[in-house]
Amino acid sequence: MTPAAPPETTAESPCPHCVRPAACCICDRVAPVDTRLRVVILQHPREDDALLGTARLVALTLPRARIRIGLSWASLAQALGEDEVDRERWAVLAAARLPDGIDPATLPDVALLDRHGTRRDLAHHGLDGILVLDGTWSQAKTLWWRNPWLTRLPRLVLRPREPSMYGRLRREPRREWVSTLEAIGDVLPALGEPEAARDSLRSLLRTLLQRIRDNTAPPPRRQPAGDRGRRRARAARPGARPDPSPDG
Repeated sequence: MTPAAPPETTAESPCPHCVRPAACCICDRVAPVDTRLRVVILQHPREDDALLGTARLVALTLPRARIRIGLSWASLAQALGEDEVDRERWAVLAAARLPDGIDPATLPDVALLDRHGTRRDLAHHGLDGILVLDGTWSQAKTLWWRNPWLTRLPRLVLRPREPSMYGRLRREPRREWVSTLEAIGDVLPALGEPEAARDSLRSLLRTLLQRIRDNTAPPPRRQPAGDRGRRRARAARPGARPDPSPDG
């Protein structure tokens, strides 16, 4: 597919599609890839996706991906905006505590667990889609605790293939934590989707990061220790245990 021509912007206005400043617009490099699985990103309303966020990049690359912005939904069906949904056919990818008794060392790079911690066969996963929480680490924790129905869904546990691509532009709290886009890119092929989906996502993020480095000021100073809880919400290593208290 021929890459779409970048929309007209001015130096002062963001691109209406990727919402990046004109100098960092990546619309000319979007290469859509069809997937059978749907991807729904639940994004905290205070998440700032204007420059380094990746949810919009996922939505541009995967035609079956969508972003839902909010703090809480009464059920999976409401989060999806549908009347009836089989919750066994949706899995949540989140940096959340594993069920008791699960040793993360025994899990593969991508594992699918039911609500009781029993592993499901990835080759016959039977999923219709995946949910991903997007925001800072603190914001994603808030989404997790404000939507208790998430704990009743099958859970995807990820050990990322590679460290985050952000490098010095944004330091993750742990080396093995990655962006929303990178986590989705690692999970989809394990669920039977084409490797091209991962390649296209990562290529787009790589282009964005390079254009940011080329056209913006040096990265922000490291946050003070008291602000580290506001780091980005990304897929953590298996067994990560966030502070169970919500942020309000």
